[in-house]
Amino acid sequence: MSVSINFVIMPTPAICIQEISARKAFEVRHPVLREGKPLESCHFEGDTLATTFHLGYFINQQLVGVVTMMENKLASINSEKSFQLRGMAVLASFQKRGIGDALVKKAEEITIARRGTFIWMNAREIAVCFYEKLGYQKYGNPFTIPKIGLHYVMIKTL
Repeated sequence: MSVSINFVIMPTPAICIQEISARKAFEVRHPVLREGKPLESCHFEGDTLATTFHLGYFINQQLVGVVTMMENKLASINSEKSFQLRGMAVLASFQKRGIGDALVKKAEEITIARRGTFIWMNAREIAVCFYEKLGYQKYGNPFTIPKIGLHYVMIKTL
């Protein structure tokens, strides 16, 4: 007796991280970080500078996560070439899958390639543990950004 077994092979999703425009980053920044606010609230001063770069995480050509890196010094720390991490966001239905980790690690690689030596950010309270797992440390006292919430400055030397 011959038994025929048919296997269905599920395609592996096509995943890539690539540089995107600031405007493209709004597609994820808005629903995750600025929900209910005007689209233009997603614009950061410095978004379009040549020293700023934006990364997008794509799954099957769908943008699901973003991060922005701006060459910008943290006033209280003297470092050679600092970058500020801003606008880190992953769509809610794609969170807890390592997408944020991958974006931050790729951003660090590019920062190093651009001769960056230091990264800092204003991290929302709910994101502190995420960044600590990636080697970032709290710096200074917490502060509140009106209408957004409690934040901590977090730092990492590369």
